[in-house]
Amino acid sequence: MGSATGAASRPSRAAKPKAAGAGSAQRTGRKPAAPRGAEPKALPGKSMAATKAIMAAEKRAERQQPRGTSGRKTAANKGTGTGSSSSATAGPKRAGGYGTGPQKDWREHPARRQRQRRTEANEEITRLAGKQSRRTLELLGEATEAFAAGRERDALRILRPLAERYPDAMGVRELVGLCQYRSGNFNAAIRELEAFYTLSGSTEQHPVLMDCYRAQRLWKKVDEAWRELADTSPSAELVTEGRIVMAGSLSDRGRRDEAITLLEKRNAKAPRRVQPHHARLWYALGDLHERAGNLPRARALFQQVSKYDAQFADVAERMASLH
Repeated sequence: MGSATGAASRPSRAAKPKAAGAGSAQRTGRKPAAPRGAEPKALPGKSMAATKAIMAAEKRAERQQPRGTSGRKTAANKGTGTGSSSSATAGPKRAGGYGTGPQKDWREHPARRQRQRRTEANEEITRLAGKQSRRTLELLGEATEAFAAGRERDALRILRPLAERYPDAMGVRELVGLCQYRSGNFNAAIRELEAFYTLSGSTEQHPVLMDCYRAQRLWKKVDEAWRELADTSPSAELVTEGRIVMAGSLSDRGRRDEAITLLEKRNAKAPRRVQPHHARLWYALGDLHERAGNLPRARALFQQVSKYDAQFADVAERMASLH
């Protein structure tokens, strides 16, 4: 009887199974690794879907980050240039489009691209925000996610306090400018993108800035920005984007022949590998030729675009109208 009660009073080994790795975790002070396939815990204030999306984005950024660089890359470090981005946004819906095309968002500017930028913007936030840098970078990342999803108002709501607190943060000024540009607030976009250029010395957003000047009919400023972009030549793609805007500006001023010459000069040499900006140039050039009455040339250019991408903007309709 005594042995029976003694056995009953002793807890069985099966009653408290020892978690695998618990002893080593206590010795090292680290949490035991989650078993494979286990669901991650949701981040504070985030849904599980949002948590997974953020974790996936961070993993991609880590894979893309070069060795030896410091600072965590966020979506705010991606341009339209800083590609743009970088880098997907929709340009202003106004007559003539973003280049010389119809009132349809056919052109993917570098500000819409997801091209990874250097980590200087993050390092700058870390320097300016100090102890608040982690939260500031999180807010900047949230604003960039909203921008990429087409929610400019949400992005601006997050960015305004940051812009007031850190007026010298080039990454913040850049993203505010792109949000204002996409919203069609060109004066505000000009102010922010000029500040970005002053702070960074980068011409990555000059095609966007040029288009803002063009919308406000500030022709001298368009010309100056184009010269700055052409002189620095950050990349063939960015210069082509600026060239398209410059041609549209010339056409707006009644100088269509000069606009055609500017684009034909870039189109003189066939590219070894066709890129999206080549198709955008062909489309803009085709539109100019069509409006100038050069229908055979316009048709050939639209056919080039269609060969690259048959779903490109309204190229099928444009070709059909020329037959």
